[in-house]
Amino acid sequence: MAERIDPSLADAELAAFIRAVRQDPGLPARAVGAAELRRAQRLRADARPPGPEIAHVEDLTVGSTAVGARLYRPSVALRPLVVFLHGGMWTIGDLESHDRVCRRLALRTDTAVLSVDFRRAPEHPWPAAVDDCVAAIRWAAAGGGSGTKTGGPTVVMGDSSGGNLAALACLRLRDEGGPLPAAQILVYPNTDLTLSCPSARSKATGWGLAADDVAWGAEQWVQDPSRRADPEVSPLYAADLGGLPPTVVITAEHDPLRDEGDAYAARLAAADVPVRHRREAGMVHGFLTLDTLSPAAAAAGDRVFAEVTDLLDHVN
Repeated sequence: MAERIDPSLADAELAAFIRAVRQDPGLPARAVGAAELRRAQRLRADARPPGPEIAHVEDLTVGSTAVGARLYRPSVALRPLVVFLHGGMWTIGDLESHDRVCRRLALRTDTAVLSVDFRRAPEHPWPAAVDDCVAAIRWAAAGGGSGTKTGGPTVVMGDSSGGNLAALACLRLRDEGGPLPAAQILVYPNTDLTLSCPSARSKATGWGLAADDVAWGAEQWVQDPSRRADPEVSPLYAADLGGLPPTVVITAEHDPLRDEGDAYAARLAAADVPVRHRREAGMVHGFLTLDTLSPAAAAAGDRVFAEVTDLLDHVN
């Protein structure tokens, strides 16, 4: 008899994906290591259909830390800028893994997108990635390079560990006097590196992202266990979230990171930060990169992009 899959999954394609993951989950991250994880992710990225054509794509070096980046511009007109920070447990992910996401984002929102190739662990533990992301945001806020042709508000967006970096960058910029992005968009973000919230146990395995793989990534990035509850790495533990920019927080029902994202949205709202928060029913972690696999995941991504567009209409 075929294994039963929770009927709350958003569509049959996503259910088939989860069934395949459960039948062959692969080796855990701590048994494989960063180099092999990166190789496997590159193969997956190469196997996806290429992203949509876009008017201008350019690789750049940006900011005071000379971090690599890729600029996507859908037209020659001056557009708002989304600084995009990719996920990948602080250890994997790069410009290629999220190239399709960034192309879709730029076209669906009619914005320029700057994808940041920040330094990764274990070669570069905390705070290297935060330093690079803050430097890229400051570079963008100062007008960028002479050929970037962006105009209007600058916002920051990240998925998963990239959402963690977006939140940490905003907290640091707030504390250092700016310039703050006009908004932050956090998609299934890591906010608690201790993985203490209930969904880290109730959704620990069988849903595409294993909680222990996230724990391994946190160990690579923040090697001292006593620091993983420090607000400089886990924004959920920040004493004060006031003064942060308007925020969108999107979580997924079947995700070990669900509850820490939900909790961060609630804390932002309690600090009087304008927050739009939605938990995507029937969805799993990483849905932004599952659009070619699942129509429901593609639709969930489109809802995120619509939130970006609407947010940009209401910020300066």
